[in-house]
Amino acid sequence: MKSSRCKAFRSAILHLLGDPGHDFPPQQQVEYLEDGVLVVENGHITQIGSADSLLGQLPADCELETFPDQLIIPGLIDTHIHYPQTDMIAAYGEQLLEWLETYTFPTEKQFSDSALAREVADFFLDELLRNGTTTALVFGTVHPASVEAFFSAAEARKLRMIAGKVMMDRNCPSDLQDTPESSYQESKALIEKWHKRGRLLYAVTPRFAPTSSSEQLTKAGQLLREYPDTYLHTHVAENPAEVAWVRELFPTSRSYLDVYQQHGLLQPRSVLAHCLHLDDTDKQCMAESGAAAAFCPSSNLFIGSGLFDLHAAKTWGMRVGLGTDVGAGTSFSLLQTFADAYKTTQLLGNKLSPYQGLYLATLGGAEALYLDDKIGNLVPGKEADFVVLNFRGTPLLERRLQHCHSIHDKLFALMMLGDDRSVAATYILGERCK
Repeated sequence: MKSSRCKAFRSAILHLLGDPGHDFPPQQQVEYLEDGVLVVENGHITQIGSADSLLGQLPADCELETFPDQLIIPGLIDTHIHYPQTDMIAAYGEQLLEWLETYTFPTEKQFSDSALAREVADFFLDELLRNGTTTALVFGTVHPASVEAFFSAAEARKLRMIAGKVMMDRNCPSDLQDTPESSYQESKALIEKWHKRGRLLYAVTPRFAPTSSSEQLTKAGQLLREYPDTYLHTHVAENPAEVAWVRELFPTSRSYLDVYQQHGLLQPRSVLAHCLHLDDTDKQCMAESGAAAAFCPSSNLFIGSGLFDLHAAKTWGMRVGLGTDVGAGTSFSLLQTFADAYKTTQLLGNKLSPYQGLYLATLGGAEALYLDDKIGNLVPGKEADFVVLNFRGTPLLERRLQHCHSIHDKLFALMMLGDDRSVAATYILGERCK
């Protein structure tokens, strides 16, 4: 084995090779190495296997790091989060529409200040990495400066991130409004500067149907046609009052989702947060279009919006990733988000295995973002973004794990009880960043 900036990491290793489904035990999709080695060269994974089979093949100058009593998993993927809402996380007492008026819009007005935007972006990205999240689909604000600051901070950390400028031309404060034409021109300039620059990607980002006119949504569709490998990132059917409002604003549309369909916004790489109040026709449309749902259980519970039916979404063939939705979500941790996803699924009379949870936060998220050729698991050829989880992150977790006798039970306890304290290290392209 020829050495080219070769690094090897020895630990227990767990990742998914495909969707494990909802049944237990899963069929052929879970790869667990109790004593494994991950080999990285030039930022990419080159080998994965048992320590017995790989240690003897390593070049003499290959650096070896060992993590006893810990677990390597792929970097976590957050499919919906708002970086400008970092400072308003855990804001009290409103449902969606009142929450936007009371907290969100006043906070986002500040992001015309590029220095403030960069300071928040730096903190936000460091917080993601501290929680083991290595890729995220991120809302900016209506200000181009907010996106410039975010991408600059992400580029400095060599992160694979997706973000975009909010498009919002009505039903919001006047100093947060753009126009159909200005939102098109500003988004176009940002796409041409940042999209596919290093590991960065751009998302066309109308906030949601109530704050965009039909003319603006048409301009969003134009951007997607002109730049067909960009993303579409928005919200849909989060709250019953919001759904009723959209019915008034777009009376010729069959449903809230149909508003986006009529404007050419549903396609592969379209990610719609929440999807709580969709009917079967909507779910079929999501599946057939290749669009993905971002399941945001912590936010849905916090704002009181409803329960996402993961089993129904998967039955219809929808792509689904997991999202924290900070600041309506109350934690940057996708481990904690899984815990809320599990509880949500229980309330709907179903189960959510830890393998399915890990899938949603890794390979499933990558598939939702059409990035599973690059990230999402630890197969050779993928970018070497991964996380080391500490089985002794808290005294309670350490004590509980003494009574777990399978990786299934250990993973479940870790995902129910774990948080940022359970993240021992985060690696980006094979380099430790946390």
